[in-house]
Amino acid sequence: MVAVAELWETLSHAIHSYTGLSPAAFFTAVAVAAAIYHLVASFLAPPPPPRRNRDFVPEESEPLPPPVQLGEINEEELKAYDGSDPKKPLLMAIKGQIYDVTQSRMFYGPGGPYALFAGRDASRALAKMSFEPQDLTSDISGLGPFELDALQDWEYKFMSKYVKVGSIKKPEVESEKAADVSSSATESAAESHADVVETATKTEVEPKETDLGEKGEDAKENVPADATKEE
Repeated sequence: MVAVAELWETLSHAIHSYTGLSPAAFFTAVAVAAAIYHLVASFLAPPPPPRRNRDFVPEESEPLPPPVQLGEINEEELKAYDGSDPKKPLLMAIKGQIYDVTQSRMFYGPGGPYALFAGRDASRALAKMSFEPQDLTSDISGLGPFELDALQDWEYKFMSKYVKVGSIKKPEVESEKAADVSSSATESAAESHADVVETATKTEVEPKETDLGEKGEDAKENVPADATKEE
């Protein structure tokens, strides 16, 4: 007991020396500070994590269907695969080659940053990194070397990451025009040849009227005089 009393006397003297407060006031101030600290900490502490329901089973994402080979289709048919129908694959073409980009729907699907390129051959837009409507075409004529290099990089990326499922059918208008021109040229040449042959044949077969007239006059002159008298 004497030791405890001496310890309390020493502690009280130290508190009064350093703080100027009595032991009772000092411990009251310490208790108030502790209460304020716990109160502020309770407001600033993050909320506790929600309790995990043991019965909850997370839904497993369905695996993507394997790419379907389409073969040759035209650009109008390719528009059906722009991601508007979630049951259809998401397709995109570069330089006439069609790739299945379904696995990157967040980029090329509706609402994605490159959704404008889906369902079409947007080679020119990719080369120029343009989102202008007039550049959403497969026509790459007039592009500079840097733009063509950029387009080549895009093609290498698609070849390494996505599956090629088909190609774009070239329009038949140009081929039909070429065929018509070739057919017309052939017919014209044949007609010209036939006219030349016909003209040459007529020239050889039909005698000239002047020649026939001269031959008739010569024959009259060569008739003997006796024959004329007998008549």
